[in-house]
Amino acid sequence: MSHRDPEEEPTPASKPAILRIHGPDKKGIVAAFSQLLYGHGCGIVNAEQFTDSAANLFFQRIAFDYSTMHTDRTAIEFGIKEVCERFQMSYSLNWNDAKKKIAIMVSKYDHCLWELLLRHKADELDCEIVAIISNHEDLLHVAETFGIPYHVFKVTKATKAQVEKEELELLKETHDVDLVILARYMQIISDDFCRVFDHKVINIHHSFLPAFIGGRPYHRAHERGVKLIGATAHYATAELDEGPIIEQDITRISHRDAVNDLIRKGRLLEKNVLVTDVVSLSGSLVFVHLDYLPPNRPPIIVMQKETEGLLVR
Repeated sequence: MSHRDPEEEPTPASKPAILRIHGPDKKGIVAAFSQLLYGHGCGIVNAEQFTDSAANLFFQRIAFDYSTMHTDRTAIEFGIKEVCERFQMSYSLNWNDAKKKIAIMVSKYDHCLWELLLRHKADELDCEIVAIISNHEDLLHVAETFGIPYHVFKVTKATKAQVEKEELELLKETHDVDLVILARYMQIISDDFCRVFDHKVINIHHSFLPAFIGGRPYHRAHERGVKLIGATAHYATAELDEGPIIEQDITRISHRDAVNDLIRKGRLLEKNVLVTDVVSLSGSLVFVHLDYLPPNRPPIIVMQKETEGLLVR
């Protein structure tokens, strides 16, 4: 008779839902939500919180298992709404029934596209990549490698408005996309596009801005003798490259680095920052709190689990 290793025994699949709350900091918030979930038979798997003392704002992300729930979703949501009204909080509840649907927009630079598709293929990204949109045919072979639909929309000044209308129809009606990633898409999207996908469009670029605007930024940075280069992922808004920052990273540069070294290091940063960004957004780790935003406070809070606790970026 064979004996199974206890570690190989199947365990019941948990159903982690994600509750995010934020609003004015008050006593009793944590206790109220803990008691609420316990009262419905749910178990808290993970809870992370942050208080912005200067703005008197409280943020909490609660992952809870509702597989043992003895009421129903309607009852829990009613209870959450009631507690939020009592504490003047806003909330977002994700039952995690389905993965977020993501579309990637790209031009000719392929490094971010390859990285996202490879990570997704390796099950490192908890999302569904449903489409790739480009203004060129150059990267069709990449999409075919992974079996992702590839749509080409040629863009000119005369056709830009009509093309964008067709792109939005494809994204909203055909694919029902939750998030759009501009993975080095070298076209400026319109204000209307940003309004349709409000805080649902992510852009990635180098972190020299507002310095070295335009073409050949790494060449000009090399000529200037910069000592740090970086990459920034941010929400795309009507103000070009001025949207709330979600993720950034940097690396050092020395006199030994040629222009090609700067480009290589910069692209590596762009790939890593973009992947981190997608992980954060797919896991409901990002708070956008423009509704409570006081002057001179960051509009984005990103909660990430680390071995030693909570990281707020």
